[in-house]
Amino acid sequence: MIVRPRPTFLQLFFIMRGSVVPRILPQILGFALYSAIVLAAARRFQLDFSVFNITPFGLVGVTLSIYLSFRNNAAYDRWWEARKLWGALVFEMRNLARATTSLIPDQTEQRALLMEALAFCHFLRGQLRKIDSMKDARAFIDAEADKAAAFSNPADEMVRRMGRRANAQRLAGDVDTIGFRILDERLASVAAIQAGCERIAGTPLPFAYTLLVHRTAYIVCLLLPVGLISTTGWATPLFTALIAYTFFGLDALSEELEDPFGTEANDLALDSLCRVCEISVFEALGETPPKMIPAEKFYFS
Repeated sequence: MIVRPRPTFLQLFFIMRGSVVPRILPQILGFALYSAIVLAAARRFQLDFSVFNITPFGLVGVTLSIYLSFRNNAAYDRWWEARKLWGALVFEMRNLARATTSLIPDQTEQRALLMEALAFCHFLRGQLRKIDSMKDARAFIDAEADKAAAFSNPADEMVRRMGRRANAQRLAGDVDTIGFRILDERLASVAAIQAGCERIAGTPLPFAYTLLVHRTAYIVCLLLPVGLISTTGWATPLFTALIAYTFFGLDALSEELEDPFGTEANDLALDSLCRVCEISVFEALGETPPKMIPAEKFYFS
């Protein structure tokens, strides 16, 4: 995730970190070159394109803009919902830490349960990003991380382990029924957050929308020079490149936001959010918390 001050007017044109320009530069340059070839051919062979009016392209452009707006809104809704879910996870981790340290008298059991909670966060991050998070989970539960990783859903296994640990405290008489119910409610909320994240990660936007937008954008940009030459002349490659930047830029941005759990510049900072959970838990235990992960050129991983 990019978090930076508002850029100045000059910086606006040179910022590449977090921009979609590097991803769509081949399309921009390709269509600029293509339009230059069409323009050169029209001038060389004295082709008359004045019969082609730009109005139909404007109508198609409006239609494409509507599809792009819909897709971008849908992608941003997914991104924002994912951010709210991880914000809720931080909230529930703090609630769980507070309830655990208040209701479970044994400090060893307090720490064991909360370390499992932190392992859950890292297992969930690994599952959503499709990366190996064993090393991070092992830092909190040691060799137990290997046992949890053997399950098809390690994060869910950590929730079950926390539930069994809380129930063992109830059976031992260290936690009363009301206290156990409070802990169980926290774990149920954590499980609901996990399910919400898995729903977003496992349900992409319908492929038909992506296909329709891509096809229309390419068709418009391929035909655009024919309609522009009679009105823009030698500036046709420039205007074609600008329109390609707009269409393909919006498409690339929506594609990036569609998967909010990835590692691209505009995806959620799951590493930093896990560190926030770690800080909250260690402070609740009265231990020295780790430091926040610093940004690398305004980028939080």
